[in-house]
Amino acid sequence: MDFTRPYPPDPYTLLPAPATFALTSSNLTDGERMPDAHAAHDQNVSPALEWSGFPEGTKSFVVTCYDPDAPTPMGYQHWTVVDLPADVTSLDTGAGAPDGSGLPAGAFHTHSDGHTPGFEGAGPPRGDHPHRYIFAVHALDVEPGELGLSPDSSNAQVAFNVYFHLLGRATLTATYSR
Repeated sequence: MDFTRPYPPDPYTLLPAPATFALTSSNLTDGERMPDAHAAHDQNVSPALEWSGFPEGTKSFVVTCYDPDAPTPMGYQHWTVVDLPADVTSLDTGAGAPDGSGLPAGAFHTHSDGHTPGFEGAGPPRGDHPHRYIFAVHALDVEPGELGLSPDSSNAQVAFNVYFHLLGRATLTATYSR
């Protein structure tokens, strides 16, 4: 199969720029290849994430992992965590377990675009160019629960609600290919 196509832009560059803050990982390096452990065909485990320097007034966070390079017109959402309280500033390796056991009380996952609960690891088609996996932490001006979302909400519903409550965003981009 021919996967020749241009790289789409980072979708966050097409939105108004909010305040930025720091996002790091003990498992990932920004701009570098993601370890196989975070791929769907391997251990399928979510990476550790830690954030700091978010805007004053932050009341909650949403964490996402998005692949803009999937061979679809809309990319591919790999992970969405909703209703993280403002005092939670990290997620451990494996926090994306499908049963939600790695998340703090009250926080939840929506389904990936593959309809998988929790983290769905990198899974680009064999032979395709390296895909970018953009991990983002979105700082919001609403308390957990005030977005009115549930585990059954679509990723588009989450993104829409985040847009209207966004104070700041931190991103870390890893790549993966097979």
